[in-house]
Formats: sequence, structure tokens, C-alpha cells
Amino acid sequence: MALPDTTRGLPNGGGGGASVPRLTPSQSLEGRRSGYITVGYRGSYTIGREAQADAKFRRVARITVCGKTSLAKEVFGETLNESRDPDRPPERYTSRYYLKFNFLEQAFDKLSESGFHMVACSSTGTCAFASNDQSEDKVWTSYTEYVFCRD
Repeated sequence: MALPDTTRGLPNGGGGGASVPRLTPSQSLEGRRSGYITVGYRGSYTIGREAQADAKFRRVARITVCGKTSLAKEVFGETLNESRDPDRPPERYTSRYYLKFNFLEQAFDKLSESGFHMVACSSTGTCAFASNDQSEDKVWTSYTEYVFCRD
């Protein structure tokens, strides 16, 4: 099955927008194992006294990786930190790995380059500080996961 090098904008090639990389016939998926990888992160942000004001976000501290060990190593290579689960056999699953970088876009690029596409995402948020005093800032924490699949 041959796919075009890139498409622009809409699926039928219409409209402007960023190009979406596609596999060329020479970049066959043969020999690649199918599977799922989930990346997740915890975040926090503060919303000021006026809800209209910009929220203050903290940087992502750690991106976690969950999935089959062999797939995670194939996709992330040397950027995968295995120190929390160092002796995991390749055929086993883990949720204890994390990445050595803190940029979600970089993780998404590596997954896309390896033939994965996003199939689901989920996010939760809670208010860590609740007060009846409307003049105080509210600190929120969140956890977000992105599920990627390669067929």
C-alpha cells in the first residue's frame, strides 16, 4: 500500500495548514510489531483571583511511558529512562519508564516517526487548594494520558 509523502491541511489535500508526514513505499511497516504505547504527564497551574486572567502553568516535570518494553525501547531509544524498571524483559509490559526530555511534542514526533498514531486521550483535574476566600489563587493539578497505536 503506497501512501503519499505528505498531505496538506484537509484529508483530501484541500486548504492550507501544516504538512502531515506519511510513509513512503520504501518506509514499509513490514517487520514492525503492532501495539500500544501510552504517554502521560502530571501538570499544575494556578488560576488567579480573576478567572479571566491567564493561568500560570508549570513546566512538565516528567513524561511517563507505559507499554511493551520492546516497543518503548524501539520508539524512544536512548531517551527512555529505564532506571525504575531496569531488568524488564522485552516481551513484558511496564508503566515505570519515563523520558529523559520534557517536551510532549518531541515524544509525539518520535511516536509518529515510528508509525504510531494517537487513538485516545484523557485528562483529569482537581483543585488542590479550595478556600471560600475569593481573593486567593486556586492551584489545580492534572494528569493527562495519550494513547498511541501502531497496526
